[in-house]
Amino acid sequence: MNEIKNGAARLWTPEFLSMSGSNFLLFISQYIMIAALPIYIMDSLGGGELEAGMAMTFFQIGTVTARPLAGRLIDGIDKRRLLRIVAVLFIVIMGAFLVLPGLMGIYGLRLAHGALFAVATTAAAALAVLVLPPERKGTGIGYFALSTNLAMVVGPMLGLLIIGGLGARVMFAFLTACAVLTAVLLLWRKLPDEIMQPSRRRRKGLSLRDFFERRSVPAAFLGGLVFFAYGGVLTFLPLYARSLGMQEETSLFYAVFAAVIVVSRPLIGRMFDRFGPDATVWPGFVAFGLGMVLLGSVESLVGLFVAAAVLGLGFGALSPAFQTLAVTSAPPARSGVATATYFWSLDISVGLAAVLLGFVATACGYSFLYGIVLPAVIVGNAICYFFWRKTARVGRRRK
Repeated sequence: MNEIKNGAARLWTPEFLSMSGSNFLLFISQYIMIAALPIYIMDSLGGGELEAGMAMTFFQIGTVTARPLAGRLIDGIDKRRLLRIVAVLFIVIMGAFLVLPGLMGIYGLRLAHGALFAVATTAAAALAVLVLPPERKGTGIGYFALSTNLAMVVGPMLGLLIIGGLGARVMFAFLTACAVLTAVLLLWRKLPDEIMQPSRRRRKGLSLRDFFERRSVPAAFLGGLVFFAYGGVLTFLPLYARSLGMQEETSLFYAVFAAVIVVSRPLIGRMFDRFGPDATVWPGFVAFGLGMVLLGSVESLVGLFVAAAVLGLGFGALSPAFQTLAVTSAPPARSGVATATYFWSLDISVGLAAVLLGFVATACGYSFLYGIVLPAVIVGNAICYFFWRKTARVGRRRK
């Protein structure tokens, strides 16, 4: 694939588009499930809120368990073979929702879905990074992350629309069709052998470094703190909006949030590539922290949308920056493990946010959560970033 080797400045290659498109479909399938599956469990299977929540719990167990294994699989075996296996299993799992009724069947499929989701999204992200030209990593990863951000907004709205208007069977059939299209995008381009072949530096036996990339841990930790704060928005915003009498405007909040990310992403990516991470991370911290404060003091619909815009600007700057730092901290042969390390941190952080911040919201209220606690998390994250960058620069000078 000479266009990858020689077209150093070319970003929108068919290979990058196929990985971004498959990532979008993988995430949109998951967010459709998040919004619509609880309704199906409660309305069609006779379950309650506990049973509906367990479907998400089984998915998270599968994801958190499989994410460290995903990196070793991606770096250790032929990626072309791995993509074929992932594509087939995704179609099988989505199709099985049509023929396996009952709560236990749902739980088993969600566990398998979570494990496969971890491997598939890690593989798509790792391959997307590998096909990007070196001088445009920041811009490219920013656009790739946009496929996830858009799925976060479109998925829940689409899921509720389909299950409310057409029913669960049509929804599961739609998800199966998405799986088929995902398989097409994953397999339609033949990537270069130097990308698809496993790493030549393979050691016998297993060790911790087979599952975690030590050099990516600082950036993964910092990215995890960003997603911990964002988890508070993702999990509790509908309840907060309802307490303000704005529950019908919740979907518009996410629409504004996503629109700002889409509009600002090209500029932020170019700033990262031209001036380095500090040029986007520090403004990102300021915007993200200010957005949380604004969200905690919302009194009107305009205030809610302004908070969404400022949060979108901050999150859109921070999230791809830390992903880029995590992946580029490791050599290309370790890109799969580096990507898995980053995503594993995000999986854990969002899960912890749902639990820990739930206690804060219950005890102190949403205004305290968004106005005090989450801005404090962001300030702490900024302090950690400052000392990490300072230490990293000292280490480079000593070398």
